[in-house]
Order: sequence, then structure tokens, then C-alpha cells
Amino acid sequence: MPELALDIRDLRVSIEDGENEKEILKGIDLAIPAGEIHVIMGPNGSGKSTLAQTLMGHPKYKVTSGEVRLLGEDLLALKVYERARKGLFLAYQYPVEVPGVTLAHFLWNAHQAKLQATQPEAKKDPKAVLAFRKRLNSALETLKMGPDFSTRHLNVGASGGEKKRIEIAQMEVLEPKVVLMDEIDSGLDIDSTKVVAQAIHAMKKPGFTALIITHYPRILEYLQPDRVHVMASGKVLCSRGMELARELEQKGYDWILKEYNAS
Repeated sequence: MPELALDIRDLRVSIEDGENEKEILKGIDLAIPAGEIHVIMGPNGSGKSTLAQTLMGHPKYKVTSGEVRLLGEDLLALKVYERARKGLFLAYQYPVEVPGVTLAHFLWNAHQAKLQATQPEAKKDPKAVLAFRKRLNSALETLKMGPDFSTRHLNVGASGGEKKRIEIAQMEVLEPKVVLMDEIDSGLDIDSTKVVAQAIHAMKKPGFTALIITHYPRILEYLQPDRVHVMASGKVLCSRGMELARELEQKGYDWILKEYNAS
């Protein structure tokens, strides 16, 4: 049996709703082998973004029961920065702007923090900064973005599509082991979707695993994911191949909600 990059079992998550707690995830079971690209689809309010935010450790979401393992390690026992240093990365649906911090400076510090966590005995290389700059510029070029983006303040003044490409550039530079992408294709035109999809596909290798949340099958035609999962009402209803995404594009969600008695 292949190693599981993410192993989620009976995950239940709530948020505070006034004086009460509202359960959002109602027993998620999901197993993603290392090296595979999986997709989650589902109607609005299914809990897809909640799942991604919970896995990354957002304090708004309270895990009430269940287990999550990242490459065999207890993910829920780790702090947010520890999850990132272990190789978990979240590409946001709405990347925030960070005035005063350039993309290059942000990524260099993240790169160094990861290096210290994974190779604490490594000696400082005087050529490391130049190698890093070359790598960042190469990532930007792949995404059809000019090298000047590296010296701009992070996401400040960038269009929605540019912000999504910057998220992918961060992935290329930091090389996370497991990537969560929350609607990385929303707001992208046809050409940008193709560029982003090709960049993601180029990262696919034995050490790269992705869980992509999307509403649109267009990007999946470029990515050709290994598995498509459908979420509704806080649960994973079913998991099939790429043909499921195409069927959802043609029929919508009503038929599958009825088939699995999900409201």
C-alpha cells in the first residue's frame, strides 16, 4: 500500500455561532497517497474551505474529534508554523496584501526557516542568496511574470490573477510536500488558468502531493487528477475518477445529492 501524504479519519470541526457551536465538518474520511493530485468539488457551503483552513491550523475552527496524519505524523498536534515547516502549504482563495514586505524578502525568510528546521546542521552558503534569486526569477518566468514582481510588496497592487500566480511561484520556490489549494482557479481567465495548471502539473513528482478545491472542471482537464471527491453537508459523499468532474459539469450537483441523500 502506498504511503499516505494525508490520512483524515472521522474529522469533525465546529465554529462558534453566538453562544453555541455549529458543526461544519461532520466526519470527514479522506486518504491521499503521496505523489497524487486529488480534487474536492461540491456546492457552496459544503465545508471545503473549512477543511483546508482546519488542516492548516486556523484558530477559528475547533476540531471536536477525529484524526489527521501528515506523512504519518499527527498533524493536529502541530502548531501552524510547525505544519508549514513539515511541508504543508495552503494556497489561499483570496491572498492577502502585505505592504512593506517584498515577495523576495518574504520567500527568503520562509526558505531559511524551512532549511533550519529540516537541516539544522547545514552551513551557510555565501552563494545561497544568488541561487535563491535565480530560482525565484525562474518560477516567475514560468508563470509569465516579470522579475520585477520579486521586488514588489507582497500582492500589493496585484490583480486577482497575479495574486494566484504569486501563490504558485511561492510553491515552486519552497517545494512543499503537501499542497492545499483553495479555489486557486477562481477569477482566472482561460489563458491564466492554463498557465497556472501547467505550472502545478510541472511540480508533480513522487514527493509532491496536492489537494485542490475547485468549482470548475476546466483546470482539471490540464491537471488530470488521480481522484475527484464530492463534498456536501460536511461529508465526503463519493470519490471517483476524472469522469465524475465532467459529469458534474454537465448535470450539476442535484443528482448526486439525491443519490447520497445529502441536503
